[in-house]
Amino acid sequence: MATLPKIFNNYLVLKKIFMLAGLIFCIEYCHGQIPGLRRGNPMGGFRNMSGNSSSSDTIAFEHRDDLKDSITIYYFHLNSLVREYLDSSINDFGKVFTVPAGYVTLGNNGNAAYPILFSPILDAGWDAGFHAFDLYKFTLDNTRFYQTTKPYTQLGYYLGSGKQQVVKVLQTQNIKPNWNAGIDYQLISSPGTFQTQNTNDNSYRLFSNYRGKRKRYGAFLVLLGNKLNSSENGGIKADSFLYDPHNNRRLAVPVNLGGDNPSPNIFSTTINTGNLYSNFTAFFRQTYDLGKKDSIAVNDSTTEYLFYPKLRFQHTINYSSYKYQFQDTLSDFNFGKADSAFFKQHYDTAISAKNGINFKVEDRWKFVSNDFAITQFPDTKNLGQFIQAGLRLENFSGYFESGKKNFFNVVLHGEYRNKTRNRKWDANLQGEFYAAGLNAADFNVYGSLTRTLNKKLGDIQVSFQNVNRSPSYIYEGNSSFNFGNNLHTKKENITVLTAMAANPRFSLMARNISIANYTYFKNFYQTDQYNGLVNITQFTASTHAKIVGHLNLYSDFIVQQTAGNNPVRVPLFYTRQRLAFEGTFFKNLNLSTGLDVNYSTPYKAYNYSPVMGKFFPQDSITISNLPQVNAFFDFRIKSLFAFIRVENLNTMTVQPDFGFTNNSFAAPLYPLPGLVIRFGIKWGFVN
Repeated sequence: MATLPKIFNNYLVLKKIFMLAGLIFCIEYCHGQIPGLRRGNPMGGFRNMSGNSSSSDTIAFEHRDDLKDSITIYYFHLNSLVREYLDSSINDFGKVFTVPAGYVTLGNNGNAAYPILFSPILDAGWDAGFHAFDLYKFTLDNTRFYQTTKPYTQLGYYLGSGKQQVVKVLQTQNIKPNWNAGIDYQLISSPGTFQTQNTNDNSYRLFSNYRGKRKRYGAFLVLLGNKLNSSENGGIKADSFLYDPHNNRRLAVPVNLGGDNPSPNIFSTTINTGNLYSNFTAFFRQTYDLGKKDSIAVNDSTTEYLFYPKLRFQHTINYSSYKYQFQDTLSDFNFGKADSAFFKQHYDTAISAKNGINFKVEDRWKFVSNDFAITQFPDTKNLGQFIQAGLRLENFSGYFESGKKNFFNVVLHGEYRNKTRNRKWDANLQGEFYAAGLNAADFNVYGSLTRTLNKKLGDIQVSFQNVNRSPSYIYEGNSSFNFGNNLHTKKENITVLTAMAANPRFSLMARNISIANYTYFKNFYQTDQYNGLVNITQFTASTHAKIVGHLNLYSDFIVQQTAGNNPVRVPLFYTRQRLAFEGTFFKNLNLSTGLDVNYSTPYKAYNYSPVMGKFFPQDSITISNLPQVNAFFDFRIKSLFAFIRVENLNTMTVQPDFGFTNNSFAAPLYPLPGLVIRFGIKWGFVN
């Protein structure tokens, strides 16, 4: 009974969220029903039948004007010049769900994942080295800064088999015409199909952008946090358990970590055995411009101020804290016995119970950076052309089992960008160099050239990137996750050459990646550095074809080839095919329904180390799965989007009995779930 509050903790939090959302909706709904309380009638009197304002108690009914709910809203990302708009399409569930298509997960929403299209780490400088859960994180790079004419709220609630749930909340509004603020929230809670697979992720983000009335001063503020908790079961004990008819209920299949609990509580979000990652970031940027001012008189009382900057001074301060922890807590069912054998076999580590914990390892970091930059605009009326030079000072500390270590970096960076006035050419050249500190001599150089042909043919782009980076800190001897490994002091050097073409009908990409001194885990805990050159050639294509009438086919293709016997493992071919019946019916019903099929050719997929949170290459088992078949029914009525999905139809079998037990695999001993049914809604509305 002592753990009862923990069991219902997330239930109570979720209940409060929905009560708050319901209260906001009721207040806004009641507010909208008072005819006098709207823009243009700030005094709040009732309107009479003639439409004139009056203090009379006469109440008149009005027809709802849909135009009053119209809104102009767009967003942009940090360091981007491109305005983007909310996506109202309904034919790609990957844009809505927390796991996009083309990712390999360990079988449950919130578990460790990696993309099928191989992508190396392309950041120079300090990196802690934990990326298995990046897919679910809020970051500065994916933060949106909005501009909107009216307050806007978006609510999403998705349910899945076995009490899976996802909650998404977005609220943004312009406090003043030049000042926007908002909040993002995301909850992922899923018990999983197999034992010790439950996840509980919480992410929040507060964001704001401000531009002074005279348009000289600008500011950006972001406060974000992620708490990513994922249980780790170490895989099932043997594939043969899947074919035992007594294990048709997959929670009965024995696993390697977390204990053999025949009746786990699916409502519990406690992580007894697994990874607990968390981070917090406070980001604040200020800019001040010098240049030419102007103004336009809108009317006798209103003046619109204009400003054309010639020189911009910019300061950015960033504080971040990170915690990466793996723990294995004593189980009431196995008293740590099975876990001891697993740790001895795979990590050469003997564990002993202490303070209710079998095993625990943790790295923590605190990071502060100050960045100063000056930007010059050669063309007064073209902000898309500029030259920037800057200096960044980084001070950070690591907290390990061996104690605290302090570090610093001094970084020089610059950028040249030119988007021509006719919008046909876009050139970008940027780079950074670590002049001193822990990561001295690291650098990152990137250049791209984009040409807009026309609306029909779209854009073409060629780009080049070269990164010289220190291996992630998890490979260093100080890290608590380094179990006596040799140090790898050679820097990784990564070169990426890319050519792309995109238009409304199709997109193509060809890319070559070359990596020298590739650093990786070669098994559950031992590390290595590849002496040769890792070379990967990639081709991707996406097309949309109208077959007949309302029937459409959306196709995605990936072809990847590695040269030689290197540690990178990728399938030669991957495809996703969506056959959808689509159209707008009954004036407001936007419908998309059909089949979503994913397939990759057999390959020796990565194995997974639970303690390290790392995927590593293996050569003994080939993963060969049937095509994954999902049926979907998506529709949108005005701003309300809803979906129903039936996933993994390919797992259906009639031997020995009918069921969905022909499980596919993500990695050796990591089966994917059988039949999963999902449904949910996403609703955007003007407050």
